[in-house]
Parts: sequence; structure tokens; C-alpha cells
Amino acid sequence: MIGYVTFGTSDLPRAAHFYDAIAAHFNVGRMMEFDTFIAWGDPGGAPGIAATLPFDGAKASVGNGTMVALQVDSEQQVQAIYDTALAHGGSDEGAPGPRGDDGFYAGYFRDPDGNKLNAFCMRDMS
Repeated sequence: MIGYVTFGTSDLPRAAHFYDAIAAHFNVGRMMEFDTFIAWGDPGGAPGIAATLPFDGAKASVGNGTMVALQVDSEQQVQAIYDTALAHGGSDEGAPGPRGDDGFYAGYFRDPDGNKLNAFCMRDMS
């Protein structure tokens, strides 16, 4: 149902540096690129992520309560993406670890513009 998610940015080159590094963990690169917009993903594949300068020319802002969750296959991948995010200008919003007792494992971070993301996996609880 979701085709892609777009984050506003006030600094497209900085956002590109951050999301190029995150996208590499998913073995995808830039699938669309314009002067004001870059999208990462696999054309025709799973939903992608895009960074864009706001169309109205106003300053980019963060949605309160908005978050994008990136699903991966293992706790090691959660940790690697979290570490990559912090190494590329992101900030911590909750270190990787189990959340609850239902097998949900996640690490939370913000991109350099303050947009919130997480990387998560479902652990086998059997």
C-alpha cells in the first residue's frame, strides 16, 4: 500500500550523505534524483525513502509523532543501521534492544534534519 515515504530537508546534500549510507544496508541506491529531490529504493520493489526540499519553499520541519520503521532480518542488521545512522550525522532516540516481550527488537534514531526512524526485526521467541 505504501509506495514511498518523503522526509523534508533543508540541506539536500547532507540528507543524501545520510540516506546513501542507510540505503546501502538494503542493497539499494538512488532510484530518482532531481535538483530538489532524491529517492532511494528498488523501482517496482518495496517502498522507498525520499528526501526533498519542501515544495512551498518554507523551512523543512519534523512531524510530531511521525516515524518510519525500516524492517530488517536480524538484530545485527538493526545494530549496523543504527551505528551507520549515528556515524553519518544522525542522533540517538533509543539504542537497539528488545521492546516488550513479543520479539520486537529495534533501534531508534533521527536523521540530520530531526526526522525519526527505526530499524527493527522480529525475533523468534519459540
